[in-house]
This record gives sequence, structure tokens and C-alpha cells, in this order.
Amino acid sequence: MPTEKSGAEKVLVAGLLITLGFIVLLIRLWQLQILQGSEYRKVSESNRLRVFGVSAPRGIIFDRNGIPLVKNISYFCASLIPEEFDNKGLPALARMLKVPEEELSRKITRKGQSPFTPVRLKEGLSFSEVSYIEARKSDFPGLMIEIEVSRQYIYETVGAHVIGYLGKLSPSQSKDPAFRDVPSEAFIGQWGVEKIYDKSLRGTAGQRIIEVDALGREIRLLKENPPVKGQDLTLSIDIALQKEVEKAFDGRTGALVALKPDSGEVLGLISSPSFDPNKFAKGISSDEWTALMKDKRLPMLDRAVQSQYPPGSTFKIITAIAGLESGVINEATTATCKGGISFGKWHFGCWRKTGHNTVSLHRALVESCDVYFYETGRKLGIDRIYDYATRFGLGKETGIVLGSEKKGLIPNTAWKTETKKSPWFLGETFVNSIGQGYVSATPLQMAVMMSAVSNGGTVYRPTLIKDESPVILRHADVKPETLEAIKQHLSGVVNEPGGTGGAARSGMATVGGKTGTAQVVSIRKDSKYLAEKHRDHAWFVAMAPVEKSEIALAVMVEHGGHGGSAAAPIAKRAIEAYMLPAEKKKESPRVQN
Repeated sequence: MPTEKSGAEKVLVAGLLITLGFIVLLIRLWQLQILQGSEYRKVSESNRLRVFGVSAPRGIIFDRNGIPLVKNISYFCASLIPEEFDNKGLPALARMLKVPEEELSRKITRKGQSPFTPVRLKEGLSFSEVSYIEARKSDFPGLMIEIEVSRQYIYETVGAHVIGYLGKLSPSQSKDPAFRDVPSEAFIGQWGVEKIYDKSLRGTAGQRIIEVDALGREIRLLKENPPVKGQDLTLSIDIALQKEVEKAFDGRTGALVALKPDSGEVLGLISSPSFDPNKFAKGISSDEWTALMKDKRLPMLDRAVQSQYPPGSTFKIITAIAGLESGVINEATTATCKGGISFGKWHFGCWRKTGHNTVSLHRALVESCDVYFYETGRKLGIDRIYDYATRFGLGKETGIVLGSEKKGLIPNTAWKTETKKSPWFLGETFVNSIGQGYVSATPLQMAVMMSAVSNGGTVYRPTLIKDESPVILRHADVKPETLEAIKQHLSGVVNEPGGTGGAARSGMATVGGKTGTAQVVSIRKDSKYLAEKHRDHAWFVAMAPVEKSEIALAVMVEHGGHGGSAAAPIAKRAIEAYMLPAEKKKESPRVQN
């Protein structure tokens, strides 16, 4: 009897254990399939599915005549899914990619990254490298070629300060909500119009989901969301003008800005020396970046917008307008120039040491007589000069969207009292009347000034987009007859005997302009210490045709010497390049993407 009872107990215990085992198994299955089912399903699918982002083609940037300035190119990268890779193959992978094994190991094992997310091992691959890797990638499970969209800048250094360049997201940009939908490895605009209009240019990325085998080979495409191409952009600049001006600078340092007087459209914006944005689009190396930063000629500096200089005798246009409008001079007012004037113990010389004899306003502008404008400045006073200079946009930011714009300086008595803690002196009025002393301006501001003189006194905000609605910043409130008279005087500067701007004379249009020579240091011109860095800056501002201007511009050549010999010829080449018929400028076919 006890034996039968003992056997029954054993059966009961065994049954309970079996039941308990089933319960544990059911709980585990419930945990795996219900609680953690979606997680393990993702892991399982990631072993056979791959999800690729597909970069959107960027919008193409054109010049005002429909000439493409950029084209989209493929940017190839060798990437690896760490979960699928056997680290025993690391030495062979390093040899194939020609990348140090330590560097690959560091990238693959970096903390915080998902083992199922592709890791970039080598970027900027050539076509031959891509072919070589594709032929051998089956030996390295998880290895793949990823394709991004980058840029080729067709004209290389030409227009680089306007067009800008692409680059990878910076650490600060990665945290910016504006870029939350941008893949971390994607190229975005980092400078110029590429940056300013990046959102519309970059489009919307797509996605491809493919099934792969154990070796990572594609079996079939499961789903595809095609990318949406970015919007094209037509700039206001004329690439033919840009090219011609860069050739004209011939390695010299300086800037040119050309504007369309009736709208403020920027026809040309050149800063010399320039840089090649293709280096950035291909992934600039640290050595290349260091070389750019250490270059003493500062190729990354946009001198047209970010550098300010004494405008020299080009500022006499403002002094003349102020004199006529204020009534302190008229067309018949004369001054006698004997090579300079004396004031107390100071002597203020004219650039022509032998003097200009007796000159009226017309010949004073044509021959750029300093003494005439010393006397006009004396009659005006610095505050009235300040008033008319600021009416034409000097001493103020123009509002161009390129950013980091300098606003120059137009001094007055209040400024001197506030900043220098001293009164204004008449001697300072003399030198500031001819664009020296405290006066400074950017080439862009001087082009804006000339645009307003040529169009009747309207100051437009400069724009880089063709046919954008013009934005009027202010009206100079100057009598039309005053500006017409000034235009005729400026025509004489270029087209009359003895004019300082004869090198800008053109058979294609009547050019009016004004030369300027801005002193850099106060030393004798024949000094043996007059090295290049101490030479005067050369200026020329111009409009054409004088009768009804289609282009207004300013040229500045750093340490170029005299404006008539260094800057005026560049202005002529810019004007003639712009005047060419549009069909002669279309050298490149429209890029298809």
C-alpha cells in the first residue's frame, strides 16, 4: 500500500514539474513574442533587410544668362555594418581600403553607435576604387558602397565668394532643429548662396529598402521612396563678367562689385585672390585647410563686402554733390591750385605738385584736383559732408544677404566727440573731403553709391537673385539736375584730354567714372622704404552708358598705386564683358539632373 501511495506522489510531482515547465515556457514565449516581439523582429529583419537613405539631387545654380555654374556629382563612401562583420577580417579590409587598421578599428568599435548602422570607413572614393571594392566586398560581410550627392563647381575659383561651397554638418549644426531631417553625413551649403538658400536647394531625401543574403548581396528591392530634387536658382551675376575680371586682376589683391542700377541686382562680385570650392565639396583635408588659413593673402576673405578702405578721390563725387546741393559752389565756382594749401603749420598737398592752376568744378573732377575739394570741404563742414554721404548709402550696411558685412565709416563732429573725446578740426575736414582720414568704405558700398548717382538718386538693397523684386533702402533727395551735371563731369574723367580715367574709355559704351588713390601710410612717395605693402590703394568707380546706365561698379586694387592705371582698365574689361550679347556668353550647356 505505501508503495502505491509513493508511486502516485511521484507521478503527481512529475506532473507538477512538467506543468510548471510549460508555464515557464509559455511565459518566456509571451515575453519574447509579445513584450519584446517588435524589438527582436527589427533585429531579425535588419539581418536580411537594409534601409538606405537616397540623397536628393541639389538644385542647379545658374547665372543670369542661364549658364550653369555647378553640377551634381556622386560622392562615394565605403561603409560597414559592424554587426555583420567578422573582426578577424580587419587586417585584410585595412589593406584593401588602404586605411590604417587602428583607424578602422576605432571607427567600427566607437561607443554609442548602433551595431546595425553603417559606419563610414573611407570617403571620397574614385571610380576605380569603387570598382575595386565592389569586386571584393563579398569577402567582407557588411561592407557596402554608399552614395551621396556633392557638387562640382564648373568655373572653380570664379565666383567662389558668391556661390560658396558644400560641407558636412558641423557639431553645432547637428544639434540645430533646422537640420533635424538632414542625415549626419549629408552635404549642406556652408557658405555663399549654397548656404543662404540651402533649404530650397537641397530637396528631400528618399529611401530604399532592399533584401540581402548572408554575404550582403542584394536580392531584391522591397520598397523605394524616390528623392525630390531641390529647386534651381538663377543668380543675378554674369559669369562672363566674373571670368573677365578675375583674369584682369591677374593675381593682384582687390575686389570689384558691379550692380544693375535700376534694381540693385549684383552683376559681378569678385574678391581676389579666390579659392577653389571643389576642395570643400570633395572633403577638404586638414593640410589643405591649414594652408588656406595660413595664406597671408587671405583668399577666404570676401574683400568686396568684408574689407573697408579709404575711398580716396572717388569720394570727391560726394563732396561735389554736397557742395552743389548746399549752394556753397556752383558749376562756375573756381579754385586756384598751386600744388597744395597751407593751414597754420600744416601743408595739405595736391597730387600734382606743380598744381592745376585755376579750375572749375568740371576740370577739378576731370583732373582730380585736391585743392578744389579742400576748399569745398572748408565751405561745407564735415557734418554736411556726412549728411550727403549717408544719403548715398555710405557708412551703412547695404543689407546684402552674404553676411558679415562691414559698414565702413563716415565721420562727423558727434562721432569724433564720442569716440575720440576731442573736437573736430578743420584740417581733418580737408583730408576727409578727398576720401582720406577717417573715411572708409567697402567696394560694395562704393558700387551702391555709383548706382544711385547713375539712376537718379535711388539706393537699392543689393540682391544676388535675378528678377527679385527690388527693395528701395532710401532716396538720396538730390535734385535731378545736380546728378545729371555730375554724370557729365564723370564722363569727362574718362573721355576728355587730361582726364585721369582715360584707361576705362570704351568703344562699346560711353563710360563715366572717377579715379581714386588712397594713401596707406604717410611717407614720401620716393622713399626707399615704399615696399608693396605701403603702396597706395587704387580705386575706380564707374557707370555705363552715361546716358542711361545699365551697369555701375567699383574696383579696388590693394596697393595698386594709381586708380587710373591699375583699376580703370579692370573696370573697362568688366563693362565690355557685360555688354556682350547674351548668346556669346553661353559657353556651357545646361546641366541635366
